[in-house]
Amino acid sequence: MPHTLYVGDLPSSLSFGPCVAIDTESMGLNWDRDRLCLVQLSSGDGNAHLVQLKPGAYDAPNLKKLLRDPAVTKLFHFARADLAAMARYLGVMPEPVYCTKIASILTRTFCVRHGLKDILKELLSVDVSKEQQTSDWGAPTLTTDQMNYAASDVLYLHRLKARLDEMLAREGRTELARQIMNFLPTRAALDVAGWRDVDVFSHKPVQRPD
Repeated sequence: MPHTLYVGDLPSSLSFGPCVAIDTESMGLNWDRDRLCLVQLSSGDGNAHLVQLKPGAYDAPNLKKLLRDPAVTKLFHFARADLAAMARYLGVMPEPVYCTKIASILTRTFCVRHGLKDILKELLSVDVSKEQQTSDWGAPTLTTDQMNYAASDVLYLHRLKARLDEMLAREGRTELARQIMNFLPTRAALDVAGWRDVDVFSHKPVQRPD
C-alpha cells in the first residue's frame, strides 16, 4: 500500500483538501489505559500518511491544526472510537465528521455486517486484510505489514463515502445521517467522560454497581 511514515507530526506543507480520511491505532480500547499510537490520513488520492506517536509525545501541532479545521470534513469508519482516542490523547475533538459505519447501518438495513472489510467487499469489490488489527501498535518500529494494514483503512474511504451517499439519498436518509454525525463528537465526549456504556437517553434508570 502506498504510504509515508512520519514520527510525531505531519509536515506543515501537507494538504488534504476539503475531506480527509482518518483512522487510528491504539494499544486497546480503554482510553485511560491504552495509549494512542498511530494516526493514518488520506486525501483519497491513493496515498496514505501515517503519523507514529511515541509515549507521552502528543504535541503534533500540524496534525491538531488539521483536526480542528472546520473547513475540512474528517472521514472515519466507526468514528466514535477514533474521536474518543484523539480527544483523550491529542486534546482535540475533530469536527465536522462523517462515519461510513453509521451510513452503512442507515442504508444496508438488509445486513448485520457493517465492518469496514465487509462493506468494502460488497460495495467496492475491494478485499482488505484485517490480520494486523490486533498487533502491537506500540512497538518502537512498525512492520511493513502493520503499515500496509494501517494504510488500507483510509485509502478507500472517499470512494466508500461516495457510494454510501448515493444510497442515503436513494433511501431519503441523508438529513438523518447528517444529524447523527453532528452528534458524534458529543457521543465521543461522553465516552471519554465515563458514560461509554450508558445510554443517557434511555428511560430505564442506570443501575448502581453492587
